[in-house]
Amino acid sequence: MSMVDARELRNACGLFGTGVNIITTRRNGIDHGMTANAFMSVSLDPPLIAISIAEKAKMLPLIRETGRFAVSTLAHGMEKIAWHFAGKPDPGFQDVFRDERDLPVVEDALAIFVADVTDEILAGDHTIFIGHVRALNICPDREPLLFFKGKFGAIASQEPAPVDLCDPIREIIW
Repeated sequence: MSMVDARELRNACGLFGTGVNIITTRRNGIDHGMTANAFMSVSLDPPLIAISIAEKAKMLPLIRETGRFAVSTLAHGMEKIAWHFAGKPDPGFQDVFRDERDLPVVEDALAIFVADVTDEILAGDHTIFIGHVRALNICPDREPLLFFKGKFGAIASQEPAPVDLCDPIREIIW
């Protein structure tokens, strides 16, 4: 039995600033999308990513059925797209998708990943899908759309990483 209040946990997790992504799939010729920030890199070799989808989300059975998904990481200025796919549809919304390997992806997204599901893991009230990345596209000159404390934002300023941190990753012992 958990002693942690669900709302308090959600508020605490909201203090972790994340990127904003649109998770998409295509089933029977119809495009489906949802806004999510539960996305991460898992492995470089093989190239694996993970997304976490709520058990009650409409997207969950669609990804299970198709066995494929795409992740479009949104750039700053794409807040309307994020809200639209977060359940606050805009009646004047124009289609923002283009095709990438027969999956819908957001045009002009900061990064795009197209993946085949290799595994799924039940984790509480969510399912984590592990995807093998089959294609990707990046627009590195754009700034990311960020999510923090329930609000969208942008990077205020960026400091370059110290040169020695740009070397190959090595274990740091504290």
